[in-house]
Amino acid sequence: MAAKKTITHPNPEQFENYKKLVETFQDIELKGDTMPYTSLNGHMFSYLDKEGKMALKLPKTELEAFIEKYKTGFHQAYGIVQKDYATVPDSLLEKTNELHKYLEISYEYTKTLKPKPTKKK
Repeated sequence: MAAKKTITHPNPEQFENYKKLVETFQDIELKGDTMPYTSLNGHMFSYLDKEGKMALKLPKTELEAFIEKYKTGFHQAYGIVQKDYATVPDSLLEKTNELHKYLEISYEYTKTLKPKPTKKK
């Protein structure tokens, strides 16, 4: 059995909150070396950027409701607005129980997406 790799992040407090959230799911694996993320069938559905902001991919209706409820917006990365992702407020990232349902919605939504072709043999 291979040793589990250690993920490092410039914002350890936010990383620990994100890691704790992901660990509440048996079927979701935390991936990445310096930018932790979750993915399924080639589709990333959440990640923690280098500033410690969590991005969460949601279906359109859930995305709009999430943005309105938590007074947040679309996530931005490298100057590009990601219209499928909401930025999770820091205060919500600390509330694992409340955020759990949104990560579950994201995971279930990602299951409905067509798998991306893999490059691995």
